[in-house]
Amino acid sequence: MPAADMADLAEVIRTLMAVEARRDTRVRLGGNLFDVVITSSSMQARAAVARMDEIQGGCGPVIENPEHGWFYWLVPPGPSDQWEPHTHAVCLGAPHTMILPSLNRRVPPGPFWVRPSASDRLVPTGPLREALAQFRPEPTPHAALAVQLGITT
Repeated sequence: MPAADMADLAEVIRTLMAVEARRDTRVRLGGNLFDVVITSSSMQARAAVARMDEIQGGCGPVIENPEHGWFYWLVPPGPSDQWEPHTHAVCLGAPHTMILPSLNRRVPPGPFWVRPSASDRLVPTGPLREALAQFRPEPTPHAALAVQLGITT
């Protein structure tokens, strides 16, 4: 029987191969892949992407979902466990899932890559938090995500 971490690794490889093969693919957040920070896709959020371009020499992966008006910032795994509440962003990890668009989708319809996925980088959460605090993208995703995820307060 293979070790649990080998099964996880096999799932990660299958997922990445599907995205590379130009198929939309559902992935589990957390684990060894990434968590996701969700913001609006407003002009303020686009200014935050430009700021992250400066910081990173090209921003890590960002997906736009025009149907919801959201950006999905792919960040290293783990911050969803320690994410301090942010007035303009929500961070999700396990047990949630999301659909990654195929790597060649750079325009609508449907979710597309604003900044493509690169194997060597994700969006660093510290500088991202600072950029989001500076640019304050509106509307915030909190209420809409709570409804979508069935979260009650």
